Amino acid sequence: MIKTFKGLRGTATLYLGDCMEIIRSLPDGAFDLAIVDPPYGINAGAVRKYCTKNAKVYAPKQWDASTPDAEYFMELRRVSRNQIIWGGNYYASKLPDSRGWIFWDKRKQVENYADGELAWTSYDRNLKKVTLQHHGFLTADDCGSIHPTQKPVALYEWILRNYAEYGCSILDTHMGSGSSVIAALRHGFQITACEIDPDYFNGACERIPNEISQGMLFEGDSLTKGSESSKHNMEREIDGELL
Repeated sequence: MIKTFKGLRGTATLYLGDCMEIIRSLPDGAFDLAIVDPPYGINAGAVRKYCTKNAKVYAPKQWDASTPDAEYFMELRRVSRNQIIWGGNYYASKLPDSRGWIFWDKRKQVENYADGELAWTSYDRNLKKVTLQHHGFLTADDCGSIHPTQKPVALYEWILRNYAEYGCSILDTHMGSGSSVIAALRHGFQITACEIDPDYFNGACERIPNEISQGMLFEGDSLTKGSESSKHNMEREIDGELL
């Protein structure tokens, strides 16, 4: 199944299916940037209840039982010029050395959970830290959660502001809740995203137009020319720091 969406300037093409079947068919360098969040292999999909605002109950799934194999990372690097891979510390042995990591500080207020998450990047630059409060009911997103490990849209917006050139083509091999797609559509990027789970795919396909219809798209290129209120909200919610 293929779904397409249009934002103010951006477009999205979403595929329901195995991302490997799709990226194997792509030419070298098909995308400018891959922003991906593969399974960490920590069985997060088996958790029935997650600490969300509404104490949502999720059906147990096995999508996080193991990490992707080496072929996935080889193909990802082949079809994209640059990569940002969340959970890179779980796949370090399958990736080249990098000094350009991202640390997401979640301002954790719940014990027994990690203080943040790491993303491996292909960029030869200093490590960067983004501070964005997020843990269940403590989140920068106002919308409800449709995925047990759903990342905030604001996090992807920060990535686009700091690592992507306006209008470039984006690949997300593990779309999940669609947060990356919403961020791309808000800011004028062309994104192709894959999701293998029909429940998550359908949930994202409902969420994306709902976010758009609620007037969440900024006028023009909001990465550089957004309204003053939009800029203020972004600065309030996200604190980026160079280390």
